[in-house]
Amino acid sequence: MFLEAKKSNIQQIYFSEIANSGVSLYIKREDQLHPFISGNKYRKLKYNLIEASKQQQKTLLTFGGAFSNHITAAAAAGFQFGFKTIGIIRGDELANDLEKVLQQNPTLKFASEHNMQFHFVSRSAYREKTSEVFIANLKQQFGDFYLVPEGGTNTFAVKGCEEILNDEDIIYNVICSSVGTGGTISGIINSTKKHQKTIGFPALKGDFLKHEIKKYVLTDKNWSLNTDYHFGGYAKVSEDLIHFINKFKSETGIPLDPVYTGKLLFGIVDLIKNDYFDAGTNILAIHTGGLQGIEGMNVYLKNKNLAEIV
Repeated sequence: MFLEAKKSNIQQIYFSEIANSGVSLYIKREDQLHPFISGNKYRKLKYNLIEASKQQQKTLLTFGGAFSNHITAAAAAGFQFGFKTIGIIRGDELANDLEKVLQQNPTLKFASEHNMQFHFVSRSAYREKTSEVFIANLKQQFGDFYLVPEGGTNTFAVKGCEEILNDEDIIYNVICSSVGTGGTISGIINSTKKHQKTIGFPALKGDFLKHEIKKYVLTDKNWSLNTDYHFGGYAKVSEDLIHFINKFKSETGIPLDPVYTGKLLFGIVDLIKNDYFDAGTNILAIHTGGLQGIEGMNVYLKNKNLAEIV
């Protein structure tokens, strides 16, 4: 077994902005599963690593942006379990001065230090990453490999994410999760009970994620997406969001990342403040990790002379 079955700790949240709301908020600390393969990446990679081993593959090839949580986790998993890793990275300009990029980009620096081989492609070429021609060219260049999709989402990832919830979680009425590629929330939906509702908070603009999620879920009921809290799209932030993340950590001790969990908790708290949930509702928010992205975001914020995440 590569990544063993684990249960995450659950922490009740006492936060001034929702005090006396009549709604109880808890966070499942999936971010504490592993120091480097944390949160939903732990769940997504678990059965993919098993399948790669069954296929006797020695190389994992995957895709991501320059600050991708998935790239970090895949590099760490390959390093720990003896797989060679290749990262197809969006942005061919990054290859022009890679040493300088590695000094400025903590995500790629970490992946490089864990022996990931990079292949940088243009943004237009990256959009073709799922095409048969694109994959065939990669196999011609790198030889045989086990392909893990961008964000890690496939049927094996969904199977892993079905293990986020367990029988002890039946006490919660509402399960909330951030949404990137849709794999994590698909697993959560598949493991919820009939009395529970799942709400996803996408980090991306657009309504296309419903279609992606429907590929993997067993039911079309009891789940929805709230698209009001993406803050302009993937990796987009605002001063209000950064202030919220810092205040939340100060009061609860829980760090949030600016791409996924920060927006998730901002959305949940805002809905509670606006009486979206009935009094007596027990909400369980899934902390999907991604904390490695804070350092890279702070580089961006510092360059913009904006407040940083503490």
